[in-house]
Amino acid sequence: MAACAAARMFAYNATLCACDPGYYYHLSGNGTASCAGMPGDGWGDWQVGAEGAPRNQSLYFLAPVLSIDAVRRLTQSQAVLLEAALAALLTWLAFCAAARVVGRDPRGEKRMFRARYWVSRLDFLFDNTHWAVDQQVLRKRKTELGGTCSVTSLILFTGLLTVLLYQAINRRSIEVHRVKPANAPDLLSFVNDLEFHITTVSSMSCAQAVAPSTIAMGTPGFMDFRMVPLSMLFTYSCTNTSQGPSITLRCNGCRIAPRDHYLSWQFVDLPGQPATTVGFQFNLTSRQHGDDQHMSFVSGMMNSDDYADDGKLRTFRGRDSNVLKIQLFPQIHNNLGNLRLLQPLVQDFTQGSAFSDVGSLNLSLQNPRDGMVNTTLYISYLSDYIVEISNESVVGPVSVLASIGGLYAFSVAICLCLMAQCEARIKKLRDEDTKMLKILSKRRARQNWDKVRKFVMYTWGPSNLNPTDRSGQQPEGSCIESFTREETIRRATSDVNGPSRVPANMGAIVIKRDEEAEQPNSPR
Repeated sequence: MAACAAARMFAYNATLCACDPGYYYHLSGNGTASCAGMPGDGWGDWQVGAEGAPRNQSLYFLAPVLSIDAVRRLTQSQAVLLEAALAALLTWLAFCAAARVVGRDPRGEKRMFRARYWVSRLDFLFDNTHWAVDQQVLRKRKTELGGTCSVTSLILFTGLLTVLLYQAINRRSIEVHRVKPANAPDLLSFVNDLEFHITTVSSMSCAQAVAPSTIAMGTPGFMDFRMVPLSMLFTYSCTNTSQGPSITLRCNGCRIAPRDHYLSWQFVDLPGQPATTVGFQFNLTSRQHGDDQHMSFVSGMMNSDDYADDGKLRTFRGRDSNVLKIQLFPQIHNNLGNLRLLQPLVQDFTQGSAFSDVGSLNLSLQNPRDGMVNTTLYISYLSDYIVEISNESVVGPVSVLASIGGLYAFSVAICLCLMAQCEARIKKLRDEDTKMLKILSKRRARQNWDKVRKFVMYTWGPSNLNPTDRSGQQPEGSCIESFTREETIRRATSDVNGPSRVPANMGAIVIKRDEEAEQPNSPR
């Protein structure tokens, strides 16, 4: 009894240990015994599908320049593309608003004012559609609002165009399924390699398995019912795994006739190893004979909790067989070179003998008549129809070009309406380009005048422009003295021809200065 002290474990036959219903006896590598449940979260998730379908080759010409896989990773969702375009649009509008508020400078020296000017230079869409007074010739203008709206329309158009290209790449074709009635020769034309792996989740081993020898075909009780050797259709093998014995049934290049097939096997008690299980794990695959690139499959787990209303965990044991119903769905893939695959599907699971309480399970473990686990595989066709799968293109070059034109017109129309409404309601926006150009012209004139002043300073030098020397007197031959003489002579000449506008003693001053100039040795 001390050996059965682990959780969810009880003793039977006074010396042996067993696990509660829904758990199986598990012996770890170090010899520690415990009770384990069905592996996986949520008792395993089912998977149905196909593998190995070739990718579309229409865009492989871009492979030397840009990897298509990289494009798919970057454009995984339309929402991501739209959010990126919206973020870029809001960033641009915020920048333009900040430049207009901060860049108010009558002298045009701030950086933000220059940013406003370059925003106006980006007016490449609406430069001839601005506000104009009636009866006035329309002229091309580049305004700050026009530049903002032009870039806004470009960002909006680029974002929508990216989403359109994303749709064109991912939804350039649709998969069309057509159903047609199937005759017997049509179903026999499916030559597939089938592999059925059914693992009995338990503490049993392949030594307890009783291999099947025959397979039943047809409907029991009718004239088409037959019993044939198993080797005519399948090959049987059993492998011990960490989760229990795994039964493998293979059929290479087989043609499944359009009738029902029944295949049964069982596990029996061995001394110290009772025949119990808590569920079944299956993996069914199908390939066209001679083609290893494409495969149809279905995998998952079966346990009592999935098919019981009371939600109690059960342990399967007893005479009644557990029936796993598998149906084959014939499909012709015209888009894959007339590939013919039988898609296996697990349609139903019928529970056999099972126990949900410890007392009944304990009595069953002590009853030799219940010392078995029966499993039956029921294989049939899903219907008398064949599904033909083909791809049809839904995106053509004309439709793509029409969509691009519509997106461009939509983007430009929205921004044009916004710009027209702003210029119609805010009058100072109508001549903002004139104001900005005047500020830039004044700034350019100041810069040019500064250049002229620097040129004069550099050419004549500061000594020639200085009216006095170090002694406080004007040097001889200076520019100021020459200018004074010329100005005096000009005024004296104008005094003879016109009314006097100079002082009365101006002539005596001029004569005295000339006499002093003729006597170089006389002190000044």
